[in-house]
Amino acid sequence: MRYLIVVAVSYLFLSPTHAGVKDLTGHFSNYDPTQPPAAGARGLALGGELDMESIPIDFHKENTVTNDLPTEDFEDDDYLDFDKILAEEDDDYSEGDAIDEIATPPPDVDIFAEPSDPKVRRARLLRLFHGRSRIQRLNIVNANFGFSLYRSLRNGLNQTDNILLAPAGISIAMGMMDLGTGPDTHEQVFQAMGFAEFVNASSHYEDLTVHKLFRKLTHRLFRRNSGYTLRSVNDLYVRRNVTVEEAFRSDAKAYYFAEPQSVDFRDPSFLDKANRRIQKLTKGLIKEPLKSVDPLMVMMLLNYLYFKGTWEQKFPKDMTHYRNFRISEKQQVRVPMMQSKGNYLAAADHELQCDILQLPYVGNISMLVVVPRKISGMRTLEKEISASVVNKWLNNMTNRTREVVFPKFKLEQKYDLIDNLKELGLTDLFEAKGDFSRMTSEEIAIDWFKHQGTITVNEEGTEAAALTQVGFMPLSTQIRFVVDRPFLFLIYEHRTDCLVFMGRVVDPSKK
Repeated sequence: MRYLIVVAVSYLFLSPTHAGVKDLTGHFSNYDPTQPPAAGARGLALGGELDMESIPIDFHKENTVTNDLPTEDFEDDDYLDFDKILAEEDDDYSEGDAIDEIATPPPDVDIFAEPSDPKVRRARLLRLFHGRSRIQRLNIVNANFGFSLYRSLRNGLNQTDNILLAPAGISIAMGMMDLGTGPDTHEQVFQAMGFAEFVNASSHYEDLTVHKLFRKLTHRLFRRNSGYTLRSVNDLYVRRNVTVEEAFRSDAKAYYFAEPQSVDFRDPSFLDKANRRIQKLTKGLIKEPLKSVDPLMVMMLLNYLYFKGTWEQKFPKDMTHYRNFRISEKQQVRVPMMQSKGNYLAAADHELQCDILQLPYVGNISMLVVVPRKISGMRTLEKEISASVVNKWLNNMTNRTREVVFPKFKLEQKYDLIDNLKELGLTDLFEAKGDFSRMTSEEIAIDWFKHQGTITVNEEGTEAAALTQVGFMPLSTQIRFVVDRPFLFLIYEHRTDCLVFMGRVVDPSKK
């Protein structure tokens, strides 16, 4: 394949809390996969967790609880036709494009002071909002949440690990889930995600504005004939016999193009059908991400984000050659490096000691490659990066003929983000006190929050307001941009200022 392909899937699983829900584990405690199945068995291993690989296929066939999800045409018959919905509506409807007045920072606030001060952070955000449309403002807070989540994830990994996240997909999933939360849990979600900052920026905004803009974002990002393929799909599975509130059902469909589907999580065929749908929607790049599922699951939310882009200036394949890539001061690897010469936008941040290159795709979307000048400088860069910093880079780039040397790479990453989300203030969602009363009368909590992504970068593409200019100068003299040491990458859609994917490449020889 000769494109840059990026795919991410987020899994948000909601399970019952102990209060008010009968524990069904005892019904399955006598199953022994080494013995013939007993009458009434449900194909479950000890502990109540379904393990597909340890149970004989004949047992699956004989003990299927329900066949309500048809084997054939599963994807087409049981889900909203996303393409049809977008085709029936105007991709260019103007809601969300308004640039309305917002509050200005108080004159006594020094916006260049320590950013840990909440007043300073808010003043910087309000200044960054000026001259931006509503959808761009929402994406600014989405990006800042993505950077915070990245930092939390990075702190738990080795310094030599590659990282891949899809902030846009995670924000979309969280926005959809918020539709089902009660007052206290809703407030916590809005505060932690930054949605509250967005709403408070203008007297014209309310909480529902956030969900309206996520719908708008869908139209803007996933429109046809844009030069690239970018698609987000939300699936929502609900355990049979669990009542979903009608308001949540209609809002999920209206704002996130998702409709709850009634399933039996005990049915062994469910995993196969769900995985086939994931494989289809991610063009085969993510295969069977769901290895098992707790039969007591109440609800499962899946978000898929797929991107396929082609470079505006492709890298000639005959120019690709092996050369050293420095993982650390003492270690290096030989990797295939692409090479091209053309007009590229670039900048230098002397304060953060890094260089930035913009690699555009066909369409208004690009990859920003951020390279610390010292390998040891990655930590500082990761700590300081924000929507304001990225905006400063974009506004100070210069265009000139440059020779670019950039590694081919492929990343496949999978994370459980619950601990990271808790660290950022999202605690109630994963505990018994979480309020999902606008979703269902069941007492539930989120049990899993999985995030999985794949990105492939090769010669032809990829298949997956400034605060200050202090210490910041354009790359006016640099004629070679050689990426031969650890770097960050950010994939931005520029009309909406949406941070779609981000990550870190320390060792391009590792997936």
